[in-house]
Amino acid sequence: MRIKEHPILEFPWMKEGEKPKLVSFIFEGRTMHGYDGEPISAALHDNGVKVLRYSIRFKRPRGFFCAIGRCSSCLMNVDGIPNIRTCITPLREGMNIQKQVGRGKIFNRGK
Repeated sequence: MRIKEHPILEFPWMKEGEKPKLVSFIFEGRTMHGYDGEPISAALHDNGVKVLRYSIRFKRPRGFFCAIGRCSSCLMNVDGIPNIRTCITPLREGMNIQKQVGRGKIFNRGK
């Protein structure tokens, strides 16, 4: 279920024939793993996270949709910065990722 080809992002290990580097990141307090440079949303999807955010008006779940940065289904809070398009943002070691509510507030599960 890994993305190996992408219309916008390049995966250096695919060109060089190297194995990708496994990195860890935090998603809502849980440690997860993905490959360095792959889209954040792809790593989340591979870790079983299917809902990336909720629609502003009707609070409906939104998942991995366009994968090219054209829609708003994957906007999340990454390292404290809201509205990051996780479908085109490369994963890096130690990132802290959270769902967001509305136009940029951190998703806080009722706390």
